[in-house]
Parts: sequence; C-alpha cells; structure tokens
Amino acid sequence: FHYGREREILPYSFGPREALEFPVRTVSECIDRDSIPPRARALDLGCSVGRSTFELARYCTEVIGLDVSTAFIGAARTLRDRRSLCYRRTIVGEVTDACRAEVPNEIERTRVRFEVLDVHEIPDTYGTFDVVHAANLLCRLRNPQRLLDRLPDLIKGGGQLILTTPNTWLEEFTPREHWIGGTVESGDPLEELKSRLAGAFLLQVQRDIPFLIREHQRKYQWSVAQATVWRRRSG
Repeated sequence: FHYGREREILPYSFGPREALEFPVRTVSECIDRDSIPPRARALDLGCSVGRSTFELARYCTEVIGLDVSTAFIGAARTLRDRRSLCYRRTIVGEVTDACRAEVPNEIERTRVRFEVLDVHEIPDTYGTFDVVHAANLLCRLRNPQRLLDRLPDLIKGGGQLILTTPNTWLEEFTPREHWIGGTVESGDPLEELKSRLAGAFLLQVQRDIPFLIREHQRKYQWSVAQATVWRRRSG
C-alpha cells in the first residue's frame, strides 16, 4: 500500500489504477506548495510505515512521523536509514513472495525522523508546524476530538492541515459517542467536521481521493477518502 509498484499491486490490465499510491497522493494532490515557507516543519500523524512522511520531505526541511505501532515505526526507521526494506506479501492462502520497499532516491531521508507516540498525547515540546498531515486516522482514534482540540496549538498561523478519512466509524475503534458524524443525531461527517474546526481553521479544499488495498492477488478493497485541506487562522 505504501511502497508497492503498480505491477506488484495491480498486475491486471483492468482495475482502478487511479486509486494506487494513496500515501503519495494525499501529499502531492493536497499540499499547497506555494505557501510553504523556507525551512518548513511538517508533522505526519498516524504515519504507519512512513511513505507520506517521506513525501512531505520533498517540501519541508524537517518532518516528524508519529505512529502508535512500534512495528510500523521500526520499519519506517529502517527505510530511513537504509532506503530499502525486504518484506513478504500474500499471494494466496499461505503462499507468499518476496518484495522490496524503497524510498525514492531523490527524497532527502535525513530530513525525516520517526517516533512511537499515541497522537492523543502529543506533548508541547514538539512545537508548531507549517504542515500537519493525517491520512485515514480520525476514524481509528478512540477519541478523535482530543486530536482536533490539539491541532490549533500544533499549527502555525497560516499553516496547512491535511485530513483524509473514509469515515469508517466502528465501535471497535471509536466509541459511538466520539464519532464525528455518521450517527442519526449528528448526520453528515463533513458538516460535523466543518463545525468542529471552523473556529481555528478555514476550509480551503474538499475532494474525494480513492484508494486501493490489496489483500491478496485476487482480492482488493476499493474505498474513497474524504479529503479536506484547512488553513490555520491567524491570531
């Protein structure tokens, strides 16, 4: 999902190729390049194995990727230090084959660092950022409002907030009372998100971004993330 080549993920002549490379596109299709200042800082929340974090390093000189999973952060750190990482993917049943994840050569990996951290508990010592990116994270948090409340203090005035979510609200991850929309009472998730962020942020872009998850060579999950890009209000 993060590093697989097109022919590895979708080897058929048919299929939704526009849904590939989602961790790349949440940065390339959403970030406002023209408003990024020199020596910009970026924060990637729920970074998993780090592809979006590396992509942010194309535009920012310091990027921090955070995830609660020690396994994900371990893989991301290996990719930072060695540029590549071997892994195995499922073909069918117990049958697997070998693949290699690689960070593009042109990305300056020294700009990036990865840390294990629950995003509900981001300390003040992290300072502020010009870009904060959180892809498909909100509907996997036990209390997403805690993160929304923290965001105004994490982003500089005029800074960018990039959020994507498929709005897959499940009590397995998030108690119903903490869902952002998706209930009979709260209704549309986008309108609810607008209401909760409007005091500190100005919505600039809203778009739909498809993504494809390969489970094995004959089973895929196609989804559409709701992407929003916000500008931190000054003052």
